[in-house]
Amino acid sequence: MRTVEKLIALCRQKGHTVSVAESCTGGLLAGILTSVPGSSAVFMGGVVAYDNAVKQSMLGVKVEVLQRDGAVSETTAEAMALGVRKKLNTTFAMATTGIAGPSGGSRNKPVGLVYIAVAGPQGHQVQRHVFSGDRAVIRRKACHAAIKALLSYIEAVKVP
Repeated sequence: MRTVEKLIALCRQKGHTVSVAESCTGGLLAGILTSVPGSSAVFMGGVVAYDNAVKQSMLGVKVEVLQRDGAVSETTAEAMALGVRKKLNTTFAMATTGIAGPSGGSRNKPVGLVYIAVAGPQGHQVQRHVFSGDRAVIRRKACHAAIKALLSYIEAVKVP
């Protein structure tokens, strides 16, 4: 069983719901979740917040966070996950923000840098990844890492 299928099955079994906030993955994460039969019992929806204005207005990311840390940062990923969880009233949320390339990278924030946040009733976690590959590969790797992160979070915190 694939990780995404395990996540959907576990959430269905426990009655949990999931939402997503996506930037660099541009809706791919939602697409992967909804590719699993029965995901409609778990996946409530998501926000593709590619532009900072959408991150602010739809997800509640503070302008100060974006100015100080940037759109690709731990604090932005955290705010995105917390914001979509609250907006869609779900048990859990995942968020992705990063630089899929081929351009846009810098010394401090290289192409392939992705922050993944998960949020739930017991708090939140953020992971920093630097994936290799082209744009499509980086986006897929980010999605799979987000799904794995949420599954690990749920199993670790043992939400009833």
